[in-house]
Amino acid sequence: MRRNTRGRAVVGALCAGVLLTVAACGSDDGDEGSNEGGETTITWWHNSNNEPGKGYYEQVAKDFEAEHEGVNVEISAMAHEDMVDKLDAAFQSGDLPDIYMERGGGEGADHVEAGLVRDLTDDAADEIAKLGGSVAGWTVDDQTYALPFSVGVVGFWYNTDLFDKAGIDAPPTTMTELYDVIDKLKAADITPISVGAGDQWPAAHYWYYTALRSCSEDVLKEAVTSLDFGDACFVQAGEELAELIDTEPFNAGFLTTPAQEGATSASGLLATEKVAMELAGHWEPGVMQGLTDDGEGLGEKTGWFPFPAVEGGAGDPSAQLGGGDAWAVSQEAPDLAVDLVKYLLSDEVQIGFAENDMGLPTNPAASGSVSDPALAELLKVRDEAPFVQLYFDTAFGTSVGGAMNEAIALLFADKASPEDIVDATQQAADMEM
Repeated sequence: MRRNTRGRAVVGALCAGVLLTVAACGSDDGDEGSNEGGETTITWWHNSNNEPGKGYYEQVAKDFEAEHEGVNVEISAMAHEDMVDKLDAAFQSGDLPDIYMERGGGEGADHVEAGLVRDLTDDAADEIAKLGGSVAGWTVDDQTYALPFSVGVVGFWYNTDLFDKAGIDAPPTTMTELYDVIDKLKAADITPISVGAGDQWPAAHYWYYTALRSCSEDVLKEAVTSLDFGDACFVQAGEELAELIDTEPFNAGFLTTPAQEGATSASGLLATEKVAMELAGHWEPGVMQGLTDDGEGLGEKTGWFPFPAVEGGAGDPSAQLGGGDAWAVSQEAPDLAVDLVKYLLSDEVQIGFAENDMGLPTNPAASGSVSDPALAELLKVRDEAPFVQLYFDTAFGTSVGGAMNEAIALLFADKASPEDIVDATQQAADMEM
């Protein structure tokens, strides 16, 4: 589906407003909420398919049912990639679950334009006021269509013990320092980095970040509104990424490695100490917990550092790449689905969400309840960042973002050049105009 001019302008406003500064499921067939025999069924899709998140949400649903007689909440908890695939199919058919995870940006604007998403502006006015600026990424024409429950930033998660073993005293702050870290890890016979390039988006995050470090904030904002990628910094981003790839830092078979599913995924390799680090978002500790036998992930060995600065780049080194997940309600859902979404953003539920290290909460009441020290540091980085760039594939929408991701994947496979990424992105963007 093509976005019209209004859709592009909205997305531009999201990024220009920065967007994400805040103080990765229903019945399987996606049936809409039903009311038979005086009972209301609410279908809910999410991707917390590992403990403790899976069990926590099951209890949240039971608590909601206990407070609302005659309500039955049907949950489908899926692996992230499975959920994305099912949602894509649901968006195409228009047969959505009552409550689902919405990423916002250009994708969200497309869903709003198609009439698939319920406007929550009036029904959730109190919750929207409490969430403040975090709702910007899910606002279209001053109306809010989803309530963000977790907003975070992407960076390198690393194994502090393996860094010590390799004689690395401090995380790198520049690309040159990153190359030095890679060399030291290799010398210690440690695979430096895992990447789930088989799912494309983990590889795409590298180009997103080199673009964020190479391009100024003004250039990035302008690109979102104009869909013009003519600035030389976008080619520079590809050149910086190509230089990183040339150091051969990644796990064997990285081109087909999945992102998060199983012990041999990129997250699994980090969780089981087969690699030293992985570029991933705020979800990573929770994902790793579900991929180790003891349910602890890396535990006390978990470290985090932001993506390094690109020497000579025009981007602010303290700017971050990020995004989040929000609960949206489909247009045909029963009214009680809105009540459930509001409950999911309540102090009580968001505090439990934080205590279980399921992500970075958006409700200010839960900020002090993040128990994992690395996640607590990430929360600080998020809130202090001068600029948080929404994931490019989300910001630009499915068509442009998809073309961009495919070209980046080809660069990882040594089948595309830095110029090819820009050309493929621009060609897809021109078709949107």
